[in-house]
Amino acid sequence: MAVAQVITAEDYIPVDADQARIGQLLFFDKILSGNKNISCATCHSPTFAGADGISLGIGEGGVGVGPERTPGTGADAIRKRIPRNAPALWNLGYRDIRVLFHDGRLTQSDIYSNGFDSPAEEWLPQGLDNLIAAQALFPMVAQFEMAGNPRENEIAGATHDRIDKAWPIIAKRVRTIPSYGEMFVQAFDNIDEPAEVSIVEIGNALAAFIIIEWQSYDSPYDNWLTGTPLPADAERGRQLFTGAGCAVCHAGPLFTDQQFYALGLPAFGPGRTRQWDQISRDVGRMAETNRLEDAYKFRTPSLRNVALTAPYGHNGAFPTLAAIIRHHADPDASRAAWTPEMANLPDVPWLAASDFAIREDRAEMARQAAARDIAPTSLTEYEIADLVAFLNALTGETAQDRPLLPPDTVPSGLPVDN
Repeated sequence: MAVAQVITAEDYIPVDADQARIGQLLFFDKILSGNKNISCATCHSPTFAGADGISLGIGEGGVGVGPERTPGTGADAIRKRIPRNAPALWNLGYRDIRVLFHDGRLTQSDIYSNGFDSPAEEWLPQGLDNLIAAQALFPMVAQFEMAGNPRENEIAGATHDRIDKAWPIIAKRVRTIPSYGEMFVQAFDNIDEPAEVSIVEIGNALAAFIIIEWQSYDSPYDNWLTGTPLPADAERGRQLFTGAGCAVCHAGPLFTDQQFYALGLPAFGPGRTRQWDQISRDVGRMAETNRLEDAYKFRTPSLRNVALTAPYGHNGAFPTLAAIIRHHADPDASRAAWTPEMANLPDVPWLAASDFAIREDRAEMARQAAARDIAPTSLTEYEIADLVAFLNALTGETAQDRPLLPPDTVPSGLPVDN
């Protein structure tokens, strides 16, 4: 492990508190979704440490939060699970964050003259403050996350036309709510009247909230950095974490090198398919780069507060830290022992036949098993327990006591999920 770095508040992107307050309300407000039935907080809930506690989320059309979320009924019933596990939002405002999404499809770049290389390409608007602001715009226009299905609402219809066509509609929804309009005028120097509010200010407000709300650097590990010993088992785990090579990829103060690796995780779910994919697979980073060598690679996740954000893996394949560690130690044995019951998937009877269909494709399973960047290593159960103890020592003391609590109400008047 490289020389450990102490994190301070100065290591985060500075934000305006009034803008963050607007972002807090928007984060919990279903007004941003096509059918006004899901918010950012539905899948990134404070109750579940910024995630949702399940392997693959139930998006637009579902009811409730977390493992108890149901898939809706009748015309509102979901048509597809969210293809990937909902990532927690911890420390996204850390200045060194360079890439977002499991497959890294959002990075800082001048390629399109708007500051970002993103799925919106040249249609992403100018003026977004940072990666988090850009990232916040995409769930709003994702069919199964927040937008809804074509012909259900004007946002879904506009998105179906072109990715950027819905953002002005969302912005108008927000700014025409009087209290939102007034808050934007007060918080943003470039806004003189509500009619000037665009999706850019909405994204920047959401980013300000996420940056403030999800900072965490007060764990036992952080105390160790300044001289307080770790418990004996966590200290053994820390030394093993370094000695066994975990810190090669889980490097730096956030325990991620922000690179991409194929781990050979068990496959299931609808997959994040590309236009020409005929099977429910997820090729990971290759979908962004179109390079065969990037097949089945996913971004190294940060490990801060990881003990609070089960299940684990890009598809939430493993329910416990011990299970995902065992997979890293012996991927072949782990794949052989994995069963569908290990996936935390809320019951959706009409999707049951397809949830694990990909596992019947022997050729695809062989490709995924062969594309692997981790080498087996020998770990005893005692060593695994010590590693788990160290990972628990990365949990912030105030991780479950956030500075901006979920609001009781939001300006739209829609119900709040928390």
